[in-house]
Amino acid sequence: MTAMTRTAWALLILLSVLWGGSFFFVAVAIESLPVISIVWLRAALAALALWALIWIGRVPLKWSRGAVVACIGAGLLNNVIPHSLIVYGQASIPSGLASILNATTPLFTVVALHLLTADDKLNRQKIAGVAFGLAGVIVLIGPGVLRSGAPVLAQVSVLGGALFYGLAGVWARRFKSLGLSPLGIAAGQLTASSVFLLPVTLMIDKPWTLSLPGWEPITAVLGLAILSTALAYVIFFRILELAGPANLSLVTLLIPVSAALLGWAVLSERLGWGDFAGAVLIGAGLVAMDGRALRFLKRASTEIG
Repeated sequence: MTAMTRTAWALLILLSVLWGGSFFFVAVAIESLPVISIVWLRAALAALALWALIWIGRVPLKWSRGAVVACIGAGLLNNVIPHSLIVYGQASIPSGLASILNATTPLFTVVALHLLTADDKLNRQKIAGVAFGLAGVIVLIGPGVLRSGAPVLAQVSVLGGALFYGLAGVWARRFKSLGLSPLGIAAGQLTASSVFLLPVTLMIDKPWTLSLPGWEPITAVLGLAILSTALAYVIFFRILELAGPANLSLVTLLIPVSAALLGWAVLSERLGWGDFAGAVLIGAGLVAMDGRALRFLKRASTEIG
């Protein structure tokens, strides 16, 4: 696993805040808008925002057949399929439970890397790190959520989204050799997603038959598209460049922590001992998967001995 730099850790924490907010935005939007419409609006509005940034900044883009194919694949694996599955699941289960299920992404990522690549195999360190992290997420959200009696199909749907996120991390490795900027990658995959989803939205949701939503769902969709998607994917691909897909998948373990802190800061929610205990376990998982602290302790013990 590639070592994490300070810049990569800072970007990872910022990304966790942006994606942690996506669960809130979806929870607000799903009250007034159908699933596929939310997913399409998220992709289309985010794509427009990114193309505007590319045009304003005159960002050079090197498009090739390989880059187009990579963007289409990333759009399906990283947007269309997982977003549809997760939003569908969130229509029936609490956002906290959705966060727990989404936090299985590192498990799927390391297994996919082990099966589909030759240079990133499973080891005890990765397995232990993910186990600590998942234990922390469960403690942070609270066991009561797990006993909520949420529909099994909705839970399996969110798990399916996490599986495709894991596969997307492996697929995204091919962007390294294509010379496309992170901004171009994000805009390309979101454009491919919105083009694919448009006819599906028209056929399934028939948006012309829907009532005009209020300002709250509209604001939520804008936040979902601009903050939790457009900005988040620029950061996503930057972390991928710096640290690789296995480290990138750690963001799913940080999302519940970010959500709890945002609730405390914005909604005046109180943090309990369970929140701190969960954060400690998640921190232990991150340290275990990163490996640098363990290697330092080994070297120190050897020198002392």
